[in-house]
Amino acid sequence: MERKNFLRCLFFIFSAVLLLIFTVYNLQNQLANKPELLECTTNSPWCISKNRISGKKPNFLHQPTTALRHDHTAEVPHHPLDPLTIQEMNKVQKVIKSIYKDTVYSVHSLVLEEPDKKVVLKWKKGDDLPPRKASVISRAAGKSYIFTVDIETGEVVQQDTSHISGYPYVSLEDVQKVIWAPFSRSDFNRSIIARGVDPNNVACLPFSSGWFGKYEEGRRIVKLECFNTEGTANFYMRPIEGIVVIVDLDTNEVLEIVDKGKHIPIPKAAGTDYRLSAENSPIFKLPNPVSMEQPNGPNFVIEGEHLVKWANWEFHLKPDPRAGVMISRASIRDAETGEMRNVMYKGFSSELFVPYMDPEEAWYFKTYMDAGEYGFGLLSLALDPLNDCPRNAKYMDAIFAAADGTPYVRSNMICLFERYSGDAAWRHTESPIVGQEIREARPKVSLVARMVASLANYDYIIDWEFHADGLIHVKVSLTGIVIVKGTSYANMNQVNREQQLYGTLLSENIIGVVHDHYINFYLDMDIDGIENSFVNVHLQREYTNGKSPRKSYMKVNKEVAKTEKEAQIKLSLYNPSEFHVVNPNKKSKVGNPVGYKVVPAGTAASLLDPEDPPQKRSAFTNNQIWVTQYNKSEQWSGGLFAYQSHGEDTLQVWSDRDRPIENRDIVLWYTLGFHHVPCQEDYPIMPTVSSSFDLKPVNFFERNPVLRVAPYVEKELPVCKAADSA
Repeated sequence: MERKNFLRCLFFIFSAVLLLIFTVYNLQNQLANKPELLECTTNSPWCISKNRISGKKPNFLHQPTTALRHDHTAEVPHHPLDPLTIQEMNKVQKVIKSIYKDTVYSVHSLVLEEPDKKVVLKWKKGDDLPPRKASVISRAAGKSYIFTVDIETGEVVQQDTSHISGYPYVSLEDVQKVIWAPFSRSDFNRSIIARGVDPNNVACLPFSSGWFGKYEEGRRIVKLECFNTEGTANFYMRPIEGIVVIVDLDTNEVLEIVDKGKHIPIPKAAGTDYRLSAENSPIFKLPNPVSMEQPNGPNFVIEGEHLVKWANWEFHLKPDPRAGVMISRASIRDAETGEMRNVMYKGFSSELFVPYMDPEEAWYFKTYMDAGEYGFGLLSLALDPLNDCPRNAKYMDAIFAAADGTPYVRSNMICLFERYSGDAAWRHTESPIVGQEIREARPKVSLVARMVASLANYDYIIDWEFHADGLIHVKVSLTGIVIVKGTSYANMNQVNREQQLYGTLLSENIIGVVHDHYINFYLDMDIDGIENSFVNVHLQREYTNGKSPRKSYMKVNKEVAKTEKEAQIKLSLYNPSEFHVVNPNKKSKVGNPVGYKVVPAGTAASLLDPEDPPQKRSAFTNNQIWVTQYNKSEQWSGGLFAYQSHGEDTLQVWSDRDRPIENRDIVLWYTLGFHHVPCQEDYPIMPTVSSSFDLKPVNFFERNPVLRVAPYVEKELPVCKAADSA
């Protein structure tokens, strides 16, 4: 019991998800007669307390400084794409229980079954909502099930899953259960003691196994690796190298213990703790803090909890347990005509791929697909006001389902804020050539929707940033802790030149293993309508052949992709192109098709062999850009069931069908990539590194859409004093 209490405290610091799940279990026992909503008397973001509910109208947005939790129990949907409410989830939970009766089951996903796209596009504010349905992914008796539940009638439609390899993402309840499995084996405990470690100071974490053949067939398995927690909160820096415990997730049975590396010392705890309270060195602090203040409030409004309106933009924003954040129905007001024009029907992070480049037994399987294996949104905890988001941010809660279908509230999962950092939307200064000095500049203000997913050691910050000139800037930032490998080496002078470390020696007995990060984005562009085309605007060298003093110049050739294979794009620095999504049925005044272009960055490409099992499962990294014909069922680029999948339900497979995409409803996919060769500056916790891509108007507007933006004037700006924020 002493060890259990110790580890609970430890996991609260580093893996709050695990402790929060345990809290939910306790609360469920206490509230057995009140299944409608998990309640608590703590600050846990998993639940809300009735004695702290605001008496005001419920709203997902609130200031982080308030001590109140919002009562989401009375909320109702206002938009066809609004997420399921607590009341709706409770109805679905009753249906699920009636299906399984006395059979033990687990819910892995309970989300809105979105109406067909044509239904959503036809709907207008004031219309009745389309029938509300829930999509349920669950497991029972070793099988996976997909149900669609009509919330009003309770009617259930079951989908066939026999043709799908793999499993749904691991639930947090799965994680909480399996971390104790190794301690049930005496041989494991003896091995730990033989290494000079007290088992009370050991924490084991589950890592997805990937799929490499027959060994992974027929069982939903996980591989646990263990760490020494003594002397530091950063247990990731103290791996017990060489022990891998393979466990059946359904039965919690330990299938195998790989026990090697007893000669490898456990790295020391000194210097690994990153907490402010643990650092003895002087704190670096700016003498004059910097903050963006909006004493008169924000310039954006939220209608019906999820419809965001800011400047000339309007879009639907909601949390999602798998994708994290979903942006839908993004449209922008044309300054010339005053009409709202469609830009993007839906955008979200579809899948991640993080392969570690170490082929040895304890590492080869570390090829994570975090969204499909764990749930990007499920691992997004409450944001830290003032540090994750600025003071002027507003916050949005999420409502997710526990393993038995009970709804719980994830507080402050998304923040929304305006950003101004002194950049110019446009500017020009003219010298007195024209007889007068001209100096015109306009401030660049944007709106950011942000979430942070804490995927065990790594933290991913996802920003969707909207600009008044029509640009959508999508940024991914990586921080957190590099997962490390224990080694007997303490200095590089001990390493032979022929020795392969598979990484960088970061500190004594610690290797940061080389790895990649790929984030694939689903971008259903609807430029002024659903019928769009993909254009490769190829830039190539052209010769003048003596007709000019110039020998060469750059020429533009435009090619419209007819089918999906023609839109499989590998980016090349010396074979450049622009990539446009256009509406060929709508032209500007001067005859150009209106469109948007994807502006690539973060262009790291996978170097794995295409037939390598991890690469086949994450084949979306074979290209940086893809375009497919719209299909409602094709949203997750690594497959619907990514855990231990074989790679037969991926973006590559869909695209290879080579369906027509010219003047059709199409989806653009972009893969953002990072190569990461760890360095000493990444130890013990890495500074944030970022990359991004843009969706930028191209001939969409008749002229500069922010031409008439007003400049700032000193007397119109608020004057803030430090005392005002006390």
